[in-house]
Amino acid sequence: MSLPFDGAISQFYNEKAPKEIREAIDAADKHDILDPKYPYRDRMDHDRYVERLHKLQIELVKLQAWVKESGARIAVIFEGRDASGKGGTIKRFRENLNPRVARVVALPKPTDREAKEWYFQRYVRQLPIEGEITLFDRSWYNRAVVEEVFDFCTEVERAAFFRQLPNFETMLVDEGITVVKFWLNVGRAEQLRRFLHREKDPLKQWKLSWIDVEGLNRWDRYTDAIRETFLRTDLNTSPWTIVRTDDKRRARVGAIQHFLSAVDYKGKSEDAIGEPDPKIVGRVDLWHA
Repeated sequence: MSLPFDGAISQFYNEKAPKEIREAIDAADKHDILDPKYPYRDRMDHDRYVERLHKLQIELVKLQAWVKESGARIAVIFEGRDASGKGGTIKRFRENLNPRVARVVALPKPTDREAKEWYFQRYVRQLPIEGEITLFDRSWYNRAVVEEVFDFCTEVERAAFFRQLPNFETMLVDEGITVVKFWLNVGRAEQLRRFLHREKDPLKQWKLSWIDVEGLNRWDRYTDAIRETFLRTDLNTSPWTIVRTDDKRRARVGAIQHFLSAVDYKGKSEDAIGEPDPKIVGRVDLWHA
């Protein structure tokens, strides 16, 4: 079986990955947590996960009914490094919701026309209307991180983004749109393990792109861009919420808990939601730690 990009991910693993990353992957069983700084050594128990997720998804359905009835508008942003679990988390958010109410937006590369527009313009067209939840699988923060790491924008363009961003998001909030921003954070060894799995699985190879492959060589540059982004865009009106995703189960439960806690909807059950685990979900300080 041929591997995507001529097996470039396996080649990185064998030839370029830091020694401690290779050793962590080699020594682990498939369910082991690789990052020694992660607060748990084992994944959340499957039965407990299914039980918690079921209760939370019932609350999401209740929130959806309130959104449709009240005309509320909610924009949820999912950002993170490649393979940090954005797609899987979004799936658990909306798998029991009406797609006419909860809509996923995953924009491709800008068209020639879009490239000549105001940077935020194509995202404005995707903002939620009354009675709608929009889930952004990546967002306008592409300019802050990915475009910086791969030199897809100029320094002038990125400076303009950071200058305009606070006013842009403040306007959204003033307009009555609830903005929830998630940064899904994955450890370096776990990211590489997920890429290796995708490379070998014909059902998941489509998830890989040249950006993923080349990004492996730019881990530190990503880190610098992420750090600056948090410094300049963690706003009082639209703060970042960090979710540690080395254990996908804990991450999905924690993200949904935070989202439900952030919205005051009809019929809300605090007992069903519970408190997000502060070791897994928190403000930007959790990323710095």
